[in-house]
Amino acid sequence: MVNLIASHIVKPARPIPRKVMYLSECDQCKPLTHATTVHFYKPENPELLKDATRVLKDSLSEALAAFYPLAGRLYQKDGGRVELRCNSMGALLLEAQSELKIEDFGDFCPTPQIRALIPPIDYNNTPLHEVPLLLVQITKFACGGVSLGSAVSHVIVDGQSGCHFVAEWAKIARGEKSDNQPYLDRTILQQYEECPSSIAPKLQYPDFYPLPVLIGQSSSLEERKKATTCAMFQLSKEQIEQLKNNVNNHNDLVHKTSNHPPFSRFVAVSAHIWKCLSKARMHSPDQETVLYVTVDFRNRLKPPLSGRYFGNAVLPVPARAIAGDLQSRPPSYASSKIKEAIDKVTDEYVRSYLVCMKDMPEVSSSRHFHTVGCAQGLFFGNPNLLITSWVGLDVYKVNFGWGEAISMTPGSLGYDGRLFLIPGPNGDGSLIIPLRLQVEHINAFKKYFYEDI
Repeated sequence: MVNLIASHIVKPARPIPRKVMYLSECDQCKPLTHATTVHFYKPENPELLKDATRVLKDSLSEALAAFYPLAGRLYQKDGGRVELRCNSMGALLLEAQSELKIEDFGDFCPTPQIRALIPPIDYNNTPLHEVPLLLVQITKFACGGVSLGSAVSHVIVDGQSGCHFVAEWAKIARGEKSDNQPYLDRTILQQYEECPSSIAPKLQYPDFYPLPVLIGQSSSLEERKKATTCAMFQLSKEQIEQLKNNVNNHNDLVHKTSNHPPFSRFVAVSAHIWKCLSKARMHSPDQETVLYVTVDFRNRLKPPLSGRYFGNAVLPVPARAIAGDLQSRPPSYASSKIKEAIDKVTDEYVRSYLVCMKDMPEVSSSRHFHTVGCAQGLFFGNPNLLITSWVGLDVYKVNFGWGEAISMTPGSLGYDGRLFLIPGPNGDGSLIIPLRLQVEHINAFKKYFYEDI
C-alpha cells in the first residue's frame, strides 16, 4: 500500500551547541513515545511537488540549526528519567509512494492506514538513544497529492512547541526568513521546581494520580486488554452553540450569577463527551470518573513564559465526578467541574505540581504511552478519559510551498478514552473529534453523542 523509496538522515545545517540540555519535570513526565500527526496536501499545480523531497530535506536541515534539540537523542537515567544530549545525530526523513488517492482515506480517522503514512518506530527492540526525536515521511499519492506524516518526541515538545517548529520549517521551505526563533533555555522552570514548599500549595501525588478504576476491579489490567477502535465525530457550529446554550441556560447552580462568565465551547463540548461516555460505558451510579484536560500554563505563570518557549509547558488537570451525578444532573454540572479544574492552574498550582514531580524517586508511573495495546504506564481509559484541544493552534496553515493543508489528523490514538478536539478545515467553527474507545461501547457513544445535543 505504501512503498518506501528513500531514507535520509537530516542533520543541522550548521554546528550546534553540543551539550546535555536540561529537561524540566514537565518534560520528564511526558511519554517516551512520539506524538504523531499527518497533514494532507493537494496543490492545484502538481509541478509544485516536483522537488518536494529535496526542498523538505534542505529546509529541515536549516530548521534544525535553530531547533537543534530535535536533532539530539535521549538517554536513560535512574528513576525512569531521561537525559537530552544535543549531539546533532539528526532527524529521519522518509520518501514513500502509494497507489492510493487522498479520497481513499475517507474522514481521515486515525486507522492503521493513516499510521502507515508515518515512519514506523520499534520501541520494544530499539534502544532509546538510537530513536530519532523527529521522524517525517512524505508520501506521494496517485491523485497528485501528498501527505506529510511526522512523529516527534513528546519529551521534547508539547503541541504549541511542535506547531512553532513546523511553522518555521515551512517558512524556510517557502524561501522566507525564519524570524520567530525558539526560546531554548529550559532552566527557566528550575526556579519553580526549587520553590520552597511553604510558598506553594501542598499538593500531593494523589491530587493528580492515581486514576480511579472500575468498581469491582483492583486495577486497569482487564480494561487494557479489551479491543478498541477509532471513530471520527463532527460537530457543526450550530451544534456547538446548542451545547453552549444547554450548559449556560441552567440557573440551578451557584455558578450562574450575573458576573459569572459563560462556559466556553471547549468546556461545553468536553462536558457533553464526558456525560455521553459515562452513559455508553454503563457506569454504576457511584462510579468515580476522571476527565483529564491538558492545560497550557505559559500565560498562567508569574511572570509568564515566552510564547516561543520550546519545551513542555502543559500539564494534565483532573476533573472528578461521580457517574450518577454526571448523568442525572444538568449539563452545567459537568461543565462546572471542568472549569473548576482548569481555573486551578495558577502560578502556585504549577509550582506545586513541579515540586511534587521532582520529589518522585520514580517518574515512570506518571507517564502514559501513545502505543495501542501498551500495558505500561498510566491508563486513561474506562472509567476515565483524556482530552487535548488543538483548537487554538494553526494546524492547517502549514504551507511548504504547496498551499495550506486540506486536512490534518493525529497519526494514532494510543488507548481507550483518548480524544482530540480539532478545528474543522474550512474555518466554519466546526469541530472534528477523533476518539479511541472500546469496541463494545462505540455504538452506544455514537447514539448518545448526537441524540443528547
